[in-house]
Amino acid sequence: MTKKSRKSPISARLVLIALVAGLIAGAVAVYVKNTFSGNGAGELATAGECEMAVETAAALKPLAIGEVAAFIPADKPRPMPNLAFRSDDGETSLAAFKGRTVLMNLWATWCVPCREEMPALDELEATMGNENFEVVAVNIDTGSDEKPKRFLDEIGISSLAYYRDETMGVFNTLKKDGLAFGLPSTVLIDENGCLLGSMNGPAEWASDDAKALVGAAYQP
Repeated sequence: MTKKSRKSPISARLVLIALVAGLIAGAVAVYVKNTFSGNGAGELATAGECEMAVETAAALKPLAIGEVAAFIPADKPRPMPNLAFRSDDGETSLAAFKGRTVLMNLWATWCVPCREEMPALDELEATMGNENFEVVAVNIDTGSDEKPKRFLDEIGISSLAYYRDETMGVFNTLKKDGLAFGLPSTVLIDENGCLLGSMNGPAEWASDDAKALVGAAYQP
């Protein structure tokens, strides 16, 4: 992919829309909360492993500025639940990413800010994705794969792998854990499965601010 500068599409209007989308997502979650089972069963890390992440999370605090000012570094990194979702190859979970730092983003086609930030997430994966880091964008539309896949094709997403959770189990689990209030929602998880920080609302993930934040979260 040719590297090019991007103007941030994130505006106060989109943040307001994100808040409204959050209310919708929360309402939908009430109706689907009993349609999944086993999501979040077990934890990815031990308490000792997450103690090792305290220094990394602290290093992120001065980097939560500009385009990623809404990012909240974890004061006390804790083990993430083993969130279950699927890929084109079948069922998977966060456990499959152990050993890699993960930026997990929850999105839906009906969420306007999600649609706006998707190209930036794709660019972040294109420029920084490697064996040690991956952007894991999980679509939570209900229904079939047709609509989200068509949207990704239409806007030319080429670097992000396709992940899906039509049960909204991932959203419900993160909401219960106080990490997701609406869409888009993003969590940064270290290579041991410990929470480094979270963000609610859209961001310009292809910006220098975002790349500095992500770069400080793992050793390439």
